[in-house]
Amino acid sequence: MENHKLEHILFLDIETVPQQADPSLLDPEWNILWAKKAELLSKHRNGDEPDVLYQRAGIYAEFGKVICVSVGYFTKSPAQRQFRVTSFFSDSEVDVLKPFADLLNAHFGKRYRYLCAHNGQEFDFPYLCRRFLINQIPLPKGLEIMGAKPWDNTHLLDTMRMWSFGDFKHFTSLQTLTKAFGIPSPKDDISGADVYAVYHQHHDLPRIATYCQKDVVGLAHLYCRLTSREFVDNEHIQMPK
Repeated sequence: MENHKLEHILFLDIETVPQQADPSLLDPEWNILWAKKAELLSKHRNGDEPDVLYQRAGIYAEFGKVICVSVGYFTKSPAQRQFRVTSFFSDSEVDVLKPFADLLNAHFGKRYRYLCAHNGQEFDFPYLCRRFLINQIPLPKGLEIMGAKPWDNTHLLDTMRMWSFGDFKHFTSLQTLTKAFGIPSPKDDISGADVYAVYHQHHDLPRIATYCQKDVVGLAHLYCRLTSREFVDNEHIQMPK
């Protein structure tokens, strides 16, 4: 496998939630559409009620929204390399997606630039594309992948695919892999299952952004281990408050 230059990779993670705190707050047509979706989902989840299932609605781009995109990148100097992370987060999805798109268009749309996420091929990349279009934001450079063949998307790196070694039925979470490789856990405060409550019940967006940034740090650390490279020391990580 080709070892891409670390400074050419943008590592990213997203956090998503249902559009509303409760399906009863949806407009009538959306409520009906969610009930139909929930009916299908309940067949695979032991008959959970629609209200219970709705806490997971954020993973479906038609019923959810992006509240945070965290990104990280390595600086160019190998001798004094740093890993820097920042987040775009807001109640307004446009205010999250638009500056993220601007970043991609400005710096990561060129040849030999890469985007990396864990399970990004199945979740982060397609979810972002769908929400860009729903919000009438043109797909940014690097994510113009509608109808693309797998060999057209070699700029999209996925640490879960890397770990699968071609076993596409194999799913391993980022938390499991960081534990397996002895990488400090990014789940030391909340996990993905907690994001719904932290957002819709406590409305603590900065806490979610911090959690998302930790996932990006864990992701970059994992990528380095998978490609037999050394990650920077923790004191070099710049995590904006």
